[in-house]
Amino acid sequence: MPWGLALRGFFLLYENELKAIKKSNRFREREIFCENLQDLASNDYLGFAEDKELLALAYERVLRYKTHSPKASQLINGYHPIHKEFEEYLCELNGFEAGIVVGSGFLANLSLIEALCRKKDILILDELYHASGILASKLVSCEVVFFRHNDISHLKEILNSNSYNRAVVCVEGIYSMDGDILKKEIFDIEDILLIVDEAHSCGVLGDNLLGVYDYYGIKIKKNHIKMGTLGKAYGSYGAYILADSEVVLYLQNRAKAIIYATAPSVFDISLALEATKKIESQKKELLGKIKTIVRLVDEVFEIKIDGLILKLDVGSSKRAIWIKEEAKKRGFLIGAIRPPTVKSAIIRLIPRLSLDMDLLKKFFLELRDEIYSK
Repeated sequence: MPWGLALRGFFLLYENELKAIKKSNRFREREIFCENLQDLASNDYLGFAEDKELLALAYERVLRYKTHSPKASQLINGYHPIHKEFEEYLCELNGFEAGIVVGSGFLANLSLIEALCRKKDILILDELYHASGILASKLVSCEVVFFRHNDISHLKEILNSNSYNRAVVCVEGIYSMDGDILKKEIFDIEDILLIVDEAHSCGVLGDNLLGVYDYYGIKIKKNHIKMGTLGKAYGSYGAYILADSEVVLYLQNRAKAIIYATAPSVFDISLALEATKKIESQKKELLGKIKTIVRLVDEVFEIKIDGLILKLDVGSSKRAIWIKEEAKKRGFLIGAIRPPTVKSAIIRLIPRLSLDMDLLKKFFLELRDEIYSK
């Protein structure tokens, strides 16, 4: 077969798959949205992505040093004083022995699961665990099992009915699509290595806004691992892992996504450090705003949310897209989440703290009475 025809057939596979995706209303595109839209779609929970004061403070911090780029892997010459300062500050706030910054939440899950799970272990994940963890689970040589979402009884059943050297359990503080909170009972299970992804709970839960450990008042133990991203409540980019010092040392010697990746952006970590300091200094005010929004959601939709994620079931992908477009006409950007990200299409709303509360209430009422109900 001539090479040109073979190449055409090679790409025809992608073309046909894209046609099928479009036909099922699952096609995704990148889009630059009008800045005048009221943003209810992003994970910028506290509105820090618009905070120019934080931006200036982060810039000033980086300027104090000769280098503003990580330049290399953390284990060569990419580990910067700002990385170290941020890690130590997070450990002090959260009560963990050690921490390490990584390039993204995706890389954090990849690092933890790929490195910590050994051949005779068992890896157990909540069925709604983040896609990065699901992908990482395919790289391990141990047995991989999923338990029913937030079903602690099912998790215990799996633990009791399998033989293994060690059990590694992966859960989220707040689940990114459903917006529900991790059950406290999981912290009572002994003899497991517990990984809690706090990407959507840090900055919105707990008296100190430190996430689910803070919310439940959990005393940190050696088997606890906490990871979180910096691109949500913290208004930056990157991630961190907090754990026992032996675990962190092990990761920096075995986790390929840490060893073979350039260290995280110095500026992004500086920005996250300033955001963390702001949360700590203004936690009472921020908590007050979060509680006001939670009450508003309950008042309008009669739905009690644990953090700042509001999920509305809509059934079909076509209807989700229609609702999203109707909201845009009214000046609001909302998330239309479709399969395979979720089993059934939903509207996902993030009532960010920087939004005008009067405008937000007006839109919520319109959404409830004129758009969502149709």
